Amino acid sequence: PLSVSPAADPAVISPQDPTLLIGSSLVATCTVSPDFPLKAEDLYWTLNGRRLPAASYAALGPSTLSVALARLNGSRQQSGDNLVCHSRDGGILAGSCLYVGLPPEKPVNITCWSKNMKDLTCKWAPGTEGETFLHTNYTLKYKRRWYGQDNTCQEYHTAGTYSCHIPKDLALFTPYEIWVEASNRLGVAVSDVVMLDILDVVTTDPPSDVHVSRVGDLEDQLSVRWSSPPALKDFLFQAKYQIQYRVEDSSEWKVGGHRRCRGTARGGRRSGCSHLLPPQVVDDVGNQTSCRLAGLRPGTVYFVQVRCNPFSIYGSKKAGIWSDWSNPTAASTPRSERVAGGCDPKGGEQNTTLRRELKQFFGWVKKHAYGCSNLGIKLYDQWRVWLQKSHKT
Repeated sequence: PLSVSPAADPAVISPQDPTLLIGSSLVATCTVSPDFPLKAEDLYWTLNGRRLPAASYAALGPSTLSVALARLNGSRQQSGDNLVCHSRDGGILAGSCLYVGLPPEKPVNITCWSKNMKDLTCKWAPGTEGETFLHTNYTLKYKRRWYGQDNTCQEYHTAGTYSCHIPKDLALFTPYEIWVEASNRLGVAVSDVVMLDILDVVTTDPPSDVHVSRVGDLEDQLSVRWSSPPALKDFLFQAKYQIQYRVEDSSEWKVGGHRRCRGTARGGRRSGCSHLLPPQVVDDVGNQTSCRLAGLRPGTVYFVQVRCNPFSIYGSKKAGIWSDWSNPTAASTPRSERVAGGCDPKGGEQNTTLRRELKQFFGWVKKHAYGCSNLGIKLYDQWRVWLQKSHKT
């Protein structure tokens, strides 16, 4: 045991906690305090716990040992790499953090959206490379274009690593300037300024009360109806809608040929959206809240979703921002009528499958549909949705 003053440091490393560019070289020294009976030959170095080779050491005096580090790589951790000077018995005499990395790049791809005109969320990318190997702070700033006072966003990481949320105090009909500043130990980089109007970046909740039903006995058609999101009742906005659908045994919502879904024609008949199979997106249903899907497979369960894109009645030229998709809703098309006297070699197999499905269905009704007196095809469709959600089919 050494008898030294409690305030005395065993040794000093120089430079202390340096910041270096990737590829740099460094010579660090460890000088033992005169109060400690240690010599240069009693010392050794480690970097992140790994002992450095003696060939990189040099004694610069009776109690000073240096180490040379060449072509440094980026720090393994943003808190810095640990360069430590040890005594022969492994004791730690002094330590230094090496911060090795790159200055930040200019943030890019700033995109923003406002949920129902009540807030603003922005996200960005940290540059073409992104990785600096150093802790880098990102600050989103904004101001009204003609008022000159900078504001700083406070709620970060709300929509991912590089994002920030402004919850209130936003003005309509006023352009905003928005930019992001990136800073670390090696420098500062500022993004280009993005200009936007809140009304141009509004998004909303998905359409609600989505209902899918059969169209009489038409075996190739389904009717889809939904309600507009409540926020769209504001006089500033109208909406356009989009429908996507898939068959029960498909795991993907596929995009195919696009057709417009038309409204009700004169005489009460409804013109359909005739679509190519497999299931696809029905693009641009317009401002209506119903659509008939045509050209479907008979006797098939379809899952349908709807989303909304609000746009200002003041003629914004922006493309608009789509909402999330609504929860899937299911319905089945009627089965084709068989030709009298026809022969189906697989009828026995189909009857067995139907018998099994009905047994499962009525078991589900007993468990989930207490007090039901009218069992219809809609309840059967709800059961199929439940099976999908529970991964039982």
